[in-house]
Amino acid sequence: MTDTFDMAALRAELSRDEGRRSRPYYDTRMRCTIGVGRNIDDNGLREDEIDYLLTNDLHAAMADLDHNLPWWRSLDPVRQRVMANMMFGMGWPTFSQFARFFSAVHQHRWSDAATEMINSRWHNQVGDRALRLEQMMRTGNAAP
Repeated sequence: MTDTFDMAALRAELSRDEGRRSRPYYDTRMRCTIGVGRNIDDNGLREDEIDYLLTNDLHAAMADLDHNLPWWRSLDPVRQRVMANMMFGMGWPTFSQFARFFSAVHQHRWSDAATEMINSRWHNQVGDRALRLEQMMRTGNAAP
């Protein structure tokens, strides 16, 4: 007789018993929980889980850019990172309101694009992040 642990069966049982939640909720002990009984109040996330989430979120942000502004891929790598960073932070519903910025970037008017960034509410909300990204957009050089 072979003694093999059936991980698939355990996963199915726990999914049934705990439920599967894509959004945080409070369990019976009022602990913030997500997924299949993952107590994030006590356990948080491991580094590999944080990286996994970040990678998925970056792919989603870039897919939104591809769908809405397909020309962004023709930019140099530094300015592509600026676009992806802003999209990641804002999401398309908010980022879509940057029409003058998009026009300036698309036309390679880097100083104008940076000025649009400076003149936005976003600039005041994100502080140093905006300053770094504005400089990257203006110069095409990575910020330290």
